[in-house]
Formats: sequence, C-alpha cells, structure tokens
Amino acid sequence: MDAIALKKLVFFVNELMEKYFDYVQRRVRLERETGDNTILVRSLDRFHRRLQAMNKLLPDTDFSRAGTDIVSKAAKDRVYHYLQSLKQHFSDCMTDVRQNLAAPRTVGKHDSNSYLNDLLNNTQTAVVDQIKSVLNNLQAFLDSDITFAMKPYFRGPFCVQGVREGLIVAFLNHISSTCLEFCEDKDKGSAPPALLLILSKLCIEFEASTISYLLTLTEEQFMMTERFPVTSVTDLCNNAKDAAQKLLNHFVKVQGLSISQMLRKSVETRDWLNTIEPRNVRAVMKRVIEDITAIDAQVGQLYEEGVRKERSSDSSRRTHPHSYMGSAALRKGGQWNYAPSIDNSLMSNIQKLFSEKIEIFSAVEFSKVSVLTGIIKISLKTFLECVRLRTFGRYGLQQIQVDTHYLQLYLWRFVSDENLVQVLWDEIVCSTVHRCLDPAMMEPSVIDLICERG
Repeated sequence: MDAIALKKLVFFVNELMEKYFDYVQRRVRLERETGDNTILVRSLDRFHRRLQAMNKLLPDTDFSRAGTDIVSKAAKDRVYHYLQSLKQHFSDCMTDVRQNLAAPRTVGKHDSNSYLNDLLNNTQTAVVDQIKSVLNNLQAFLDSDITFAMKPYFRGPFCVQGVREGLIVAFLNHISSTCLEFCEDKDKGSAPPALLLILSKLCIEFEASTISYLLTLTEEQFMMTERFPVTSVTDLCNNAKDAAQKLLNHFVKVQGLSISQMLRKSVETRDWLNTIEPRNVRAVMKRVIEDITAIDAQVGQLYEEGVRKERSSDSSRRTHPHSYMGSAALRKGGQWNYAPSIDNSLMSNIQKLFSEKIEIFSAVEFSKVSVLTGIIKISLKTFLECVRLRTFGRYGLQQIQVDTHYLQLYLWRFVSDENLVQVLWDEIVCSTVHRCLDPAMMEPSVIDLICERG
C-alpha cells in the first residue's frame, strides 16, 4: 500500500511541477528585456534552492535537470539580449559619426588636424566601455552566494559558450561584418568617404590590441578554466584586418572615381578640335589639386606618412614629358606626320614592352602615401582613357600639355614613387599627340609661364 501511495504521490507531484515549470518559464521570459540582472538572478537562485529541497523531501524525484535548464535558458536569453544591445549601440555610434561628419563645423570649434581622430577615439572608447558594462552586469550570475553559480554544468557553458563565444566573439564578428557592408556599392545611402576611413582605422586598432584586450578581460573576469573549443584571437584579428583592408581599398576607389568623374566630364564636354590657344590652366585641374590636398589632410589624421622612394633632386623641375615618340621633332619642325613611320611604331612598341606595368586598382598599404598614390593612379588612368577617345587640334594638344604639367607640378609630392605616375603623365601626352590632327608642341618655357600664373 505504501508503495502504491508513494507512486501516486510522485505522479501527482510531477504533474504539478510540470505546470509550475511552465509558469516559471513564462515569467522568466518576461524579464528578458530587464535592465537589472540582480532581481532576476536572486529569483533564479531561490527557485534553484527550492528545487534542491524538493529533491530531499521526495527522494524518488529529481527536478534538477528541468530546473537547471530553466536557469541556463534564462542566462542564455540575457546574453542574447546584451548582444542585441551591443549591436544597437554600435549602430548608434555609426549614426553619431555620420551626423558629425555631415554637420557643418564652426571655425575654431574643432581642431581640423585631429577631427577624424577624435571621432575614432570617441567611437572606440564608447564601444569598449559598453562591452565592459555588459560584462559587469553578467557577473551577477556568478556571485559567490548564488547556488547554481559554482555548478560545473552551469558555469562552464555560461562563461565560455555564452559570454565569450555568444557575446564577445559574436559582437566582434558583427563589427567586422557591419564594416564590410559599407564596401558594397549601393545606389542609395552610400557611406561618406570619411566614414570608410574611420572604420578602416577602427578595425586596425581592434586588430592591433583591442580584440586581445577584450578577450583577456573576459577570461579573467569569468575565470574560464573549462576546456571548450573557442574562436582564436588570431582568427578574430585576421577578420578585423581583412575588413580594414577592404574598407581602405574601397575608400581609394570611391575617392579616385570621384576625381575621375570630374576629369572625364572636363574632357568629354570640350571641343578639342576648335579650342583656342591655351592661356591658362583649366579650372578643373585646380579643383583636382584642391581635392587631393584635402584628402591628404584627411588621411593624415588617421594614418602615418608611409615610405616614399627617394626622389631625384630635380623632381620639381623635371616636369616636361620626353618619353613619347616625335616630341623633339615636333618642337623643331612644328609638323607631325600623322601616319607614323615603321621605325617610330616599332620603337614605341618596344618602349611599351620595357615600361613598368602599373596596377591601377591594387591593394593599398595602411599609410597616407600609399592611399594617395592609389587615388592619383585611378584619376590619371581615367584621364588617359578619356584622351584616347577624343580627337584633338593643335591647341587642344597644347592645352593637355599645360594641364598635365600643372598636375605634375603639385601631385608628385603626394605619391610614393613619382616615376610610377610619370609613366601615366607621359602616356597622356603621347596619346594626345597620336589623337591630334595637327600636332605642334608648345615650348616648355611657355608652359612654365602659364602654370606659374595658375
């Protein structure tokens, strides 16, 4: 009789406990969005203690597994909630940066030499501080007076799989993937170039020290000793560096194409056959120099100068291209045989074989001079391709001479190797000569005089 009564009692208790667990789960789910963990953790601790007491009252029952599942699920929900909170915070930081970049700046309000660097530091500090705050909040689950905190079946999965992998690693991967989204070409809502630059440097800073610091901090605060498979610091750093590289490449592409657009329109909208004799540098060339100078100042706020190849002492003077065929003859005789001789064609082709091949859209290094070199290469290559599609008169050719000379006077100081872009400058003038119906070169002294007047 006692056995039958005990069996019925156990069945009755199990039935009630199932309902009880269901109510507890529903109530805990309501606390998913709560801002304070203290009350939730204390409630879960009391719930866990009472289950232990139930097991002692009825030795034939074991509610530990069901109770542990509820506690673990509640902790997992809190981790997920904080992950979403961190993602939203990062999105808000991006919005703040965009607004600061778009807002008109009052003269004297910001130091123009450190404005982007200040935005970068503020963003990085805000993100790291928010992560620290979240980690401190989650430590409530591991307080010494919490009964389930020291249980291996809770502590190991919560600390490693929950906090480290599910929160910190997941958020760091989210930052990298979010940054990569800015590299996608979109018709609407394209990112401002300065934002690409800031995010690129942010990823570099994370790769250099922040990722390692955050993971070390997490492991120390949560005393991780369990041997679970985890994402390595190296993998996370590689992801961040890859994102930084793609962002910087995209920045170069965007800025290069912006300047290219100006150059393309300036070539396509002009009647080069009937233009007048050049008396000054075209306004678009001055605008190109202004934009390149502004980009140089912008990049210089975040990246180091970089390495330049040693230039010759007469770089500022050696600005008249002589590599194209027939230029000397043009200056002497003033006439050009449009159907080139076999010798000239042969020499031109041989020269191209030995000229340095220039990769226009190659990956850039994390330095100012490399970034500017990439932008200038894209711009000059566009200029060259546009020239090859037009037909020029004598004065059109001379105007191109003046424009390229003016660009060369100022752009050489921005590039890593002036010989690299010298090839493009020479090709622009050479192509113009070949596309000219009545080629006659302007004297270098006259070109110098026009460019000095601006």
